[in-house]
Amino acid sequence: MVGHVNVGRHWKNGTMLDHVGIQCADMAASAAFYDAVLAPLGAKRIMDFGEAIGYGVPSHPDFWIGTQNTGDGFRESHIAFTAPDRAAVRAFFAAARGLGAEVLHEPRVWPEYHDTYYGAFVRDPDGNNVEAVCHGPE
Repeated sequence: MVGHVNVGRHWKNGTMLDHVGIQCADMAASAAFYDAVLAPLGAKRIMDFGEAIGYGVPSHPDFWIGTQNTGDGFRESHIAFTAPDRAAVRAFFAAARGLGAEVLHEPRVWPEYHDTYYGAFVRDPDGNNVEAVCHGPE
């Protein structure tokens, strides 16, 4: 379901998010970006249909990218990926920065969310606000 967000009522594997799909102007650039930044978080390509790629941990793709098919224009999406620990948040950030991603917020604690919310925010090649977050202490 590229271009749609489906939030379930029940937690699946510790997260409420079932899957997220975004449309990309340049599939090759976006695929390279997500291949690199999701690897430190333990995710990888699960399905690849050419015009749509599903990422996740085997065997369920939680995050999809697809070719832009809704015409001109852009609306930013925010996607927060779960990180197993703070080191993974830092590795996500380093991978994104290494690819030249725009830095929105360097890794840090966000106490306004809760005491151990540790996240980093970057822009993907299509301008979406992408975050890696760990909810545990150091």
